[in-house]
Amino acid sequence: MAELSPGGVEQVSQARAAGGAGAVGGADRPGDGLHHSCEAFRVVEKNDIAHGDCVREGKYARIERERRFLLAGPPSASSVIAVRVLTDRYLEGTRLRLRRSERPDIGTCEFKLTQKVPADRRGPVQGLITNTYLSSDEYRLLASLPAAVLVKKRLSVPPFGVDVFEPPLHGLVLAEAEFTSDEEATAFAPSPECLAEVTDDARFTGGKLVRASRSEVLAWLAEYGIRPGSS
Repeated sequence: MAELSPGGVEQVSQARAAGGAGAVGGADRPGDGLHHSCEAFRVVEKNDIAHGDCVREGKYARIERERRFLLAGPPSASSVIAVRVLTDRYLEGTRLRLRRSERPDIGTCEFKLTQKVPADRRGPVQGLITNTYLSSDEYRLLASLPAAVLVKKRLSVPPFGVDVFEPPLHGLVLAEAEFTSDEEATAFAPSPECLAEVTDDARFTGGKLVRASRSEVLAWLAEYGIRPGSS
C-alpha cells in the first residue's frame, strides 16, 4: 500500500481524497491525508519496506490501514448502499494491479492502476499504496499485458466494503474496513457478522487469492470454521 513512488509508478492523479474510517463504497480506496506510521518501520528502499522499518507516506504513495474479516455470506440487500463489479488484473512479474470498477446500477465504469508495497509487519498497516486513474484507452493498452484475473462484487455496507467473490472462489466473502490512524484501527469493534479476523493472514489478500484454487480457499476457510455450500 517509498517515498519516491515505489517501483517508479509516478502519478499525477490521487483522486477522491476523503477522511474517515471504513471502506464506504469500498470501491476505490479514498485518500486520507495521512503523514506516517512509525512504531517500528522506516522506508529504506524504493521497492521494499524492511522488517523493523517505519512506513512513511511519500509525495504520491499513502499508507494503507485496513482490517479484514471473514463472513459466512453476503449481507442483506437492505444494508447495501452501492454495488460495484471489480475486475482486477494482477500484472505478471510486478506489484501492479489493473482494476476495472463498474457500477451497473448507474452505468459508470472507472479504471485504475494501483501499486502496493507490503509492510512486513502484523496489524492494520498493510504498507504503501499508490493509485493512478486511467482513461479507457490507457486501460485497454495495459490490459493487453499478461495478468492473473480476479473478479468480485464489492458491496458498500458502512463501515465495510464487503467483497463477494465470483467463481472459482465463490463462497468466499470478505469484509474490509479502512482507517486514518493506528488508534482508530485498534479501537474498531467489528460487528457480530464478522466470524474471524484475517488481517494478518496473507492468504486472504488479493495478490494471493488471484492465484489460489477453489479447493485451497475452501481449506483455508475450514480452518476458521467456515464451510460454504458446494454449489
